[in-house]
Amino acid sequence: MLIMEKKKEKTSSTKFAEDWLPIVDIKNGMIEVENPNPLVGLQYVTGVRIEPRNIFISDQQTQDNVIYNLRNFYNTIDYEFWLICCDRPVDINLYKSELEIMYTKEENPQIRKLINEDIDKCDKFIGPEFNAVDTEYYILFKESVKNTDKIQKKIHNLISGLASAGLNSRQTTDEDTRVILDSFLNDGLKVEYRTVMTDV
Repeated sequence: MLIMEKKKEKTSSTKFAEDWLPIVDIKNGMIEVENPNPLVGLQYVTGVRIEPRNIFISDQQTQDNVIYNLRNFYNTIDYEFWLICCDRPVDINLYKSELEIMYTKEENPQIRKLINEDIDKCDKFIGPEFNAVDTEYYILFKESVKNTDKIQKKIHNLISGLASAGLNSRQTTDEDTRVILDSFLNDGLKVEYRTVMTDV
């Protein structure tokens, strides 16, 4: 009887990630989290998704300008923020299907040859041994009060500042925030209900 009680006690202490993460909800591109001070209310995590750009294929002057403008932009941010980099799984089969449609519509033999070469490359990256991902970049911040005007002003300033450095960005969506959470909690695996748990 005593052994059974100990086992039951051990089982009840098992926690899911959701039990210690203060996430309440995801909506309007924001993660709602519990505030350490319950009198203040919820906190809201949101931000922008930055479109990737390989500046190292540009000339040295362009590279220097982007880095200089980014440094100036970061120095204008006067609140706590996070730079996030995460991987989103990519469906190569979908990309291959689009290429096949392009191939059937194209009449120019040179372009058809190039498309066919891309289709062959896709075949090399399809299979269980490959895990194709698209790297995404985010700037996130936390706001203690749901002041929509204040949040939108910060997002607008982030988008404008990144544009001055030659980078395109947009406000995060619900899907973006789920990708970020899946990337950190579930090793990039998309789940529908609870966090992936493994026996250790």
